[in-house]
Amino acid sequence: MPGGSDDTRPLVAAQEEEEDDEILGTEGSFVPAFRPQDHQEYNLLGHRQQQQDEVVLVSNEPTSGRLFTYFVFYLLGIGTMTPWNFFVTAEDYWKYKFRNASINTTDLDEELTPLQKSFTCDLTLTATISGTTFLLLNAIYGHHVSLRTKMLGTLWVILVLFGVTTGFVEVNTDTWQEQFFLITLIIVVLLNISAATMSGALYGVAGLFPSEFITAVVSGQALGGILTALAFILVLAFDTGPNTTAFIFFIVGGVLILLCIVCYVILARQPFFRYYLEGGDKYKVIRAVPSHSPNEGAEGLPLEPILRQVMSKIYLHVICLALLYTTTLSVYPAVTVLMQSEYGHSEWTDVYYLPVVNYLIFNCGDYFGRLFAGWLERPTNQNTSLLFVVVRMAFVPFFLCSNSSEHNFLPVLVKHDYSFIAMMVVFSLSNGFFTNILLIMAPKSVKQHEKELASSIMAAALSCGMAVGSLLSLVFVQML
Repeated sequence: MPGGSDDTRPLVAAQEEEEDDEILGTEGSFVPAFRPQDHQEYNLLGHRQQQQDEVVLVSNEPTSGRLFTYFVFYLLGIGTMTPWNFFVTAEDYWKYKFRNASINTTDLDEELTPLQKSFTCDLTLTATISGTTFLLLNAIYGHHVSLRTKMLGTLWVILVLFGVTTGFVEVNTDTWQEQFFLITLIIVVLLNISAATMSGALYGVAGLFPSEFITAVVSGQALGGILTALAFILVLAFDTGPNTTAFIFFIVGGVLILLCIVCYVILARQPFFRYYLEGGDKYKVIRAVPSHSPNEGAEGLPLEPILRQVMSKIYLHVICLALLYTTTLSVYPAVTVLMQSEYGHSEWTDVYYLPVVNYLIFNCGDYFGRLFAGWLERPTNQNTSLLFVVVRMAFVPFFLCSNSSEHNFLPVLVKHDYSFIAMMVVFSLSNGFFTNILLIMAPKSVKQHEKELASSIMAAALSCGMAVGSLLSLVFVQML
């Protein structure tokens, strides 16, 4: 075929060489292909007798552009979460903005105002509701919107919103805090709608590529968490003011989004990216079983994925991923952030213990778990994954009974720092590992034209699990 060297791999018993030459001399037909590791039956025409047509897999994958595409997927993975993480991490800035302005003090540890008390809760609720809603809408109706709009359009919206947020750092809002509170929540809603739409589209596109590109996206997201945790620790070390910290965070977030825009524009023109976007490798039929009717099989498979059919193939993956993140978010970070060191007061225990143990160690474990899953790609069985995810729920009562002065009802069973840190390491590794495994295996369980929808559904399942877990965390905190 033109445009590259053909990589042909027989999928059925080979015929004699002379017979192959004779058959290949005729015009062949093509259908969308699955990667060989998918181990799925191809289905050329609705009524043909499957497994009796003789086919070869023809690959015209471009020889260049693979590494750049991998890098951009990694960068886009970082860009889906890191700006929002910076937005949330600037906690002292939001406390400063909503402080009691009538008192001439910058002490952020004074009694909280009503706006300060409600901001974190309102921020979480608006972000969760808007993000989850649009991830679900993207899974159902996303195929009606062009990929360019879902990627570039939302990235530009996020960039503008970060520009507005950065501008407010230098604006004195003391005399109109209520209005600024409302404006901030509107920005949060728009920001999460855009991020959810872009994230759903990114997962969908990554599902069309070989499995290592899904690993690039999810590893990029985990790496973004590590960068945020490191930034938080640096802020504590240098003790910068709340406005300066927020300004740096928002500028870095905006620059990261701008870099994502530039790289995606370049990526969209790359032959390697367009090759997989248009279906990737193809099966070529070299000997077809005649149809039983002259009217059968004239048009082949419909290319529009059907939601019900896709869900029937990946429903266990969906349940596993939702349950995985329900478990994780039910205790992290709302419960784990309340844990304390077993040792007395010191700079380590009072300042650095929680940022290092609760944020940095968790994000590092999550990152390496995803990398390990991308290398191993096991287990492939849905029931095995479900079993491990259910067993993992046993971490919840142990975290609830870890060392904390907040306990009123539950006993303290995990008293030592090393026990808590070991739990955090295994908890985070398992979260990252099964996140990547499930996101890799779901597209492999469906046909080529269903892969994008399957990946978008998995992104929605992840968000739903996070939403349910966040609600459960409110209950668990009260149970302590």
